[in-house]
Amino acid sequence: MEHDRPLVRDAFPDLVAEVIALLEEEGERELAICARDLRLVAMCDCGDDFCQSIHTADHPQGQPYGEGHRCVPLLPAQGMLVLDVVHGTIMYVEVLNRPPMHNRLDGR
Repeated sequence: MEHDRPLVRDAFPDLVAEVIALLEEEGERELAICARDLRLVAMCDCGDDFCQSIHTADHPQGQPYGEGHRCVPLLPAQGMLVLDVVHGTIMYVEVLNRPPMHNRLDGR
């Protein structure tokens, strides 16, 4: 159930605040509003030590996003932040080459 999944802002408040500010700077007001309520569906399990990406919506493994997909690259002070957006829904937050995030929900 959707509401059983924690909010990303509860687990990673600094990341969400940064994403919202960067989206506002890019003129992506609607996405900035949506970013506040992203759910933490799963952390990326690619195993790369530079990746801390977050699934924020269900997505069939190995399938392309398809029609309505766009990438929204942001310009953080450090590392990379790229959003995968499908029909106005943020599906994935790519977090690469950044300092370790600490998950406030599980102490990581």
